Amino acid sequence: MRVFETDLVVFRRSWHSYLISGLSQPFLYLVSMGIGLGVYVNRNGGLPGGVSYIDYVAPALLVTQAMMAAAAESAWPIMGKIEWDKTYIAALNTPVRVGDLLVGDLIWIGFRATLLSVLFLVVILALGAAASPLVLLAVPVAILTALAFAAPIMAFTATQKGDAGFNALFRFGITPLFLFSGTFFPIEKLPEVVQPLAWVTPLYHGVAVARSLSLGEVDPIGWAVHIGALLACFVAGFAVARITFRRRMVV
Repeated sequence: MRVFETDLVVFRRSWHSYLISGLSQPFLYLVSMGIGLGVYVNRNGGLPGGVSYIDYVAPALLVTQAMMAAAAESAWPIMGKIEWDKTYIAALNTPVRVGDLLVGDLIWIGFRATLLSVLFLVVILALGAAASPLVLLAVPVAILTALAFAAPIMAFTATQKGDAGFNALFRFGITPLFLFSGTFFPIEKLPEVVQPLAWVTPLYHGVAVARSLSLGEVDPIGWAVHIGALLACFVAGFAVARITFRRRMVV
C-alpha cells in the first residue's frame, strides 16, 4: 500500500494530464466513429438485431481505453522506476520487497482503470449509448481487462534494458488488437484464418462481455468463458512478472 500511496501522490500533482490523455482519444473515437460513421452504418441497414452503431462501439471503447491506459502505464513508467529513475532500487532499501512493488503498481493501474472507466461511462450514458442498465457492470470488466494486460506487460518490461521493445509491442501488438478485436466491427468479418487469433486475445473477451452487458444480452455461460480467459491472462502474467521482477532486482 505504500507503493500505491506513492503513485497517488504523483497522481495528485498531475491528475489533469492523466485524465485528459486517458479520456480524449476514446471520446474522439466515440464521436467520430459512433456518431459520425454510425450515421452511414445505420442508414444502410445497421447491425444485426437493429443495434445502432454507437451502442455497438461505446462499450467496446470503454474496455479498450482501460486496456490502452494500462498497457502504457505498464511500460514506460515501470521502466523508469526500474532503470532510469531507480525508484524501485530506492524502495528496496526500505522494508518494501519486490512483491510489494509489483502488487502496489498493479493496484495503481487498477485504480487508474477504474477512474477512467467510470468517467467514460458517464459520457456513454450522457450520449444515450447504452441500451441496458447492465452497462454498469462493464466497469469491472474493463478493470479486469486492464489488469489482464498490465501483468504480462510488466513482466515483459522487467526484462528490458530500454524502451526499444515497447515500440514493437505497441505497433505490432496493442494497436492491432485495438483495431481487430471486435471494437469497431464483428470479428466474423475478418478472414477465417485470422478469426482464431482474435479469439485468444484478452481484449476480444473484455469487449464481448462489456458489449453484451450494454446491450442487455444475458449470456451467463458466455460471460463465464470470457471472464475465465481474462483471469487466466492476469494470473499467468502475474506469475511470470513475479519471476522477472525478482530476477531483475534481487542481486
